[in-house]
Amino acid sequence: MRLPVTPSQTVGPFLAIGLPWADGPFVVPEGTPDAITITGQVLDGAGDPVTDALVETWQADADSRFNHPDDPRGAVGSATPGFRGFGRSATDQGGRYRIVTVRPGPLPCPRGGAEAPHLDVSVFARGLLDRVVTTIYFADEAEANAADPVLSAIAAPQGRETLLARAVPGGPADEFRFDIRLRGPGETVFFDV
Repeated sequence: MRLPVTPSQTVGPFLAIGLPWADGPFVVPEGTPDAITITGQVLDGAGDPVTDALVETWQADADSRFNHPDDPRGAVGSATPGFRGFGRSATDQGGRYRIVTVRPGPLPCPRGGAEAPHLDVSVFARGLLDRVVTTIYFADEAEANAADPVLSAIAAPQGRETLLARAVPGGPADEFRFDIRLRGPGETVFFDV
């Protein structure tokens, strides 16, 4: 007797149904002065686009503040009109996502010093039982990145490189590219949170 093969069980793809919203990719309204755009692709272990992923960001504003009760300095509204600190972009058929935001300011560390400007990122996708978490830093913040305690804790230089958003060659000065590789060669560094 031969039993039929049962389908594999994965999470989703329910992301397109319940999580995105129309202005989700806009941490600030499009056209906001000093806005930047972060674009990229979510790629699987074979380097193929993940077409049903969701990229979620959370960040401080340009003045290094959070309008959130957990900010130990106190919740303060942003001086940037319309800034909400949170973005969510579903990937398209090419695995591409897009977030429109402002460059965050550096954050004070509890023991002194500062964290380099960064965005916290969660990625949700088929086959993941839980989100994966990473951070976007900016390649043009070399001095701040060198002093950042998180980047400094990553021993392998090629691992640190996976966390750097870079200006788009030949593109506008306010556009950065950050690809997220879920597995395989060049896998993005993910954090155990």
